[in-house]
Amino acid sequence: MITFLVFLPFLLGFVVIGVYAERKIAGFVQNRLGPTEVGPIGLLQTVADLVKMLQKEDVRPKAIDKPLFLVAPIVIFVSIFAGFAALPLTEGVDGAGFSVGVFYLLAIVSIDVLGVLMAGWGSNNKYSLYGAMRAAAQIVSYEIPLGLSVLCVVMYGQSLDLQQLSIQQGVLSDAPAYFLGVKGWDVSEVGGFLTWNVFTMPVLWVAFLIFFIAGLAESNRVPFDLPESESELIGGYHTEYSGFRWGVFMLSEYAMMLLVSLLAAILFLGGWNTPLPNIGGLQLATYTTGPVWGAFWLAGKGLFLIFLQMMIRWTYPRLRVDQLMNLSWKYLTPAAILLLFIVGIWKLWML
Repeated sequence: MITFLVFLPFLLGFVVIGVYAERKIAGFVQNRLGPTEVGPIGLLQTVADLVKMLQKEDVRPKAIDKPLFLVAPIVIFVSIFAGFAALPLTEGVDGAGFSVGVFYLLAIVSIDVLGVLMAGWGSNNKYSLYGAMRAAAQIVSYEIPLGLSVLCVVMYGQSLDLQQLSIQQGVLSDAPAYFLGVKGWDVSEVGGFLTWNVFTMPVLWVAFLIFFIAGLAESNRVPFDLPESESELIGGYHTEYSGFRWGVFMLSEYAMMLLVSLLAAILFLGGWNTPLPNIGGLQLATYTTGPVWGAFWLAGKGLFLIFLQMMIRWTYPRLRVDQLMNLSWKYLTPAAILLLFIVGIWKLWML
């Protein structure tokens, strides 16, 4: 309940600000201004667009499969929004407190592909169906390297509890943390970025990269936006949607971006732990660790990763279908399997 009350307003506000930020970032990358007219420096442009969208008529084609068509946006949004329940927001705030939070998160988010298929099939539109088929193939393909990269962290941290995985990456941990995996180089009292998973187990940098790429594909973000590609499919699986129902799809996409970014921060970048280490008598890590600081650090890391996703959108071209599949099955999946073996062998050697 706490997660619902915290994340729903935050998510709605994030989408309003995120759309504006993406337009400004796009303008910066493409050497143009972005929104400038509505409100100071265009700050109210997204609000105006939101009001306009809510006023639009809910148009439904005559030949749709009505139950599937109407339920699809709800299935997608609920499956993604339910994933936030497992996230530890800060020290002492565990979300729903699942002891198997990683398993729950990967399972519940996978349901969104059903909503996409329902939207594509229920629209009775060949472009929507093409988009839905592309989405199903893409999401199923990239869930494998994403899950394997997450499993590397689970094997390393010996826990499926996201809060426990977060605690292990800071000064509050009771276990030793060896910088770069070198025994005798214990940095558990130093804290900061030195105790993050990517620094105590360097090969997790590669796992993080795989997770980030697969997360882009799961979120249908460029260069993996084949399910929606406007230049080919008009809009993909949500071509026939308008007004509020279309807005739910957009809300779900930004929610998925946020969820993937926060999960990446928790698994690889210390979660809600501070990046500032203790330096001699200057106890930066100790002073900047706590419930309020934790929420600030987690949000900051998540928003930074979202910024990277937005920069990538306006930098790289869209992949072809064969390139997309080759990247997953020929490169990311074998690399993730190899990383899993390396982490397992290293863990046994350390024990």
